[in-house]
Amino acid sequence: MSVLFSPLEIGPITVPNRIAIAPMCQYSANDGCATDWHLQLVMNYGMSGAATVILEATGVTREGRISHGCLGLYSDACEYALGRVLHAARAVALPGTKFGIQLAHAGRKASTHVNWMGSGPLGAGESPWRTVAPSAIPYGPDWHTPAAMEDDEIEATVAAFAQAAKRAVRLGFDIIEIHAAHGYLMHEFHSPVSNKRTDKWGGDAERRLRFPLAVAEAARAEIPKHIATGARLTGTDYLDDGLTADDAVRFASELKKRGYDFVCVSSGNIVLGGRPASGVGFNVPNAAKVRKEAGIVTRTAGLIAEPRQAEEIVATRGVDQIAIARAQIDDPRWGWRAAEKLGVKLQLPPQMRRVTTGQWPGLKLVRPQ
Repeated sequence: MSVLFSPLEIGPITVPNRIAIAPMCQYSANDGCATDWHLQLVMNYGMSGAATVILEATGVTREGRISHGCLGLYSDACEYALGRVLHAARAVALPGTKFGIQLAHAGRKASTHVNWMGSGPLGAGESPWRTVAPSAIPYGPDWHTPAAMEDDEIEATVAAFAQAAKRAVRLGFDIIEIHAAHGYLMHEFHSPVSNKRTDKWGGDAERRLRFPLAVAEAARAEIPKHIATGARLTGTDYLDDGLTADDAVRFASELKKRGYDFVCVSSGNIVLGGRPASGVGFNVPNAAKVRKEAGIVTRTAGLIAEPRQAEEIVATRGVDQIAIARAQIDDPRWGWRAAEKLGVKLQLPPQMRRVTTGQWPGLKLVRPQ
């Protein structure tokens, strides 16, 4: 029996398999509002065979977006547009599919070009905006220098996460995840590489966690118990003076104490070029350590592209759930293919069952190479 296609309890919800679609920025929003691009994308996610769908990093403020094209949840217009997308996706999703959203603030990595234009910082004539961080340290050479946040800005940002969580609840998401990895604001406060403060928001490990945990508490207070709550966090900064898996265990343990149901362990990107990752499932060892030592449901991602790789990771390597990203882009029905390879029968929409019911004996469907 396939472990990848076995049910998983994530706090108050149960998903029918261990496949998640990782949050992937689309850079296709209009002032934070979802567009027709998101409509077709998330509807396809719902039919993919993945039981868990997490929408892209979604800015809790306009200035907290990565780029002009990034999704947001900071206005009534954003909420309305995203509601349209979610409603349509639910209408076509496979049975049991759960939808989540990742709430984020880009910090010093905000005010950049969209991905296909290089992702570098916006220039003077490109409508850049003021960026903020725990300390006035640029993300990399030739990047803008962020403003070190004052106490009132920190508190306003915590409140913005809470407000965005409230909007996500109104929209009816099954899962709400806060983004504390990949070099964005919560990660910037947590990491000693980017947080050089000497006040209550920085210094030792406990104070560097104060802002991420304040966000976690504020968001959790707005989320009813029937919604699964989690966080994406880093397993390593890949730097001698950066965060390690032990820091991830501590962070995950603190989240669990505050009522969080899961974590997703990723890594890197606290500095420009700071993700020298390689190999299938490169985050798995750190994720397994977090799961074992923090005792919390743990998902991970990282170059997981083949169904048997995914099966082996959840069956033998100590994590509960895997997330796919590039593999999903390559094959929007990755979950269907995985089920076929692992001998599992998915409950497909009746309109599409003709490809699996043997109506045409001898017909072999082959994907183009």
